Amino acid sequence: MNSSRNSFEEAFMKNLITIGLGVIITYSNGIFVIVFFKNPVFYTNTRYILYIHLVINDILMLFLSVTLHVLVYTVPLLNVTVCSFLLLFATTTAGNTPLNLAGMALERYIAICKPLHHPQLCTVKRTYILISLIWLVSSVPALTDIIIVLANEPISIFSTSLICYPKSLFNTNQHLIRTISVETLYLSCVWMTLIFTYFKVLQAAKAATSDQVSARKARNTILLHGLQLILCMLGYVTSVIDYFFLALFPNYRSTILFSTYLLSNVIPRLLSPLIYGFRDKKMFRYVRMYLTCSLFFTKIEPNEVES
Repeated sequence: MNSSRNSFEEAFMKNLITIGLGVIITYSNGIFVIVFFKNPVFYTNTRYILYIHLVINDILMLFLSVTLHVLVYTVPLLNVTVCSFLLLFATTTAGNTPLNLAGMALERYIAICKPLHHPQLCTVKRTYILISLIWLVSSVPALTDIIIVLANEPISIFSTSLICYPKSLFNTNQHLIRTISVETLYLSCVWMTLIFTYFKVLQAAKAATSDQVSARKARNTILLHGLQLILCMLGYVTSVIDYFFLALFPNYRSTILFSTYLLSNVIPRLLSPLIYGFRDKKMFRYVRMYLTCSLFFTKIEPNEVES
């Protein structure tokens, strides 16, 4: 009975911490979303559109991640159909992040290295097309996982229940091959994009006789894209980290698994406002106004938004 009580208290505290962090991070990200939609002048700037898409995607991904984590404790056995939909959207939103980072790096590269072509290449319409393609490309692997289940299991499996965790549903060799091949391809393309754009912007900064400040900011932004991508990749090496620490500290299995979950799934979602929102002086100015309630009486003028 004492052990049962300890288990309940442990599960309660983990869920409380997870939900608490989720609410705090969602609130922080939500402020930037409100600032964006409250001021239509942001709608015409491709950099802000891609940024706010990243923030909204992080909010969705965090909500799904926290929901799945809480369900493991509160509803251990979940219907496979419901679980499949949750995992479908969770996998898609997770795949959106690195692709969106690559798109933001390319936009900065065009703005600095091809400024005369930027208005033609980075239009609002093309930006929304890019966002649609990001969702399409990210959803294909998630749908493939479900198709593999259909190919290997009877349709009746979707009326059964299980623990809603990717490895409990997507546990065949085909799923493993799909994960390794697709994720390697995606992340390789994203890393090559970040490296290419960084060195191109670096060259432009060295050759430029003017606008050194913008080039330096773009270079630093791309470096931060790389940092965020590294943190996003923690999800791919979590199993290795767990194996290493569990071998050293076998008595702290629950704590280790919970800590790596927070590190790979929850904490990185806080980086978007910290890396981009607070670094952008104009946006942060109006975020600060919102926090002091003055944004309700203030509008951004078009010439106040940096390109």
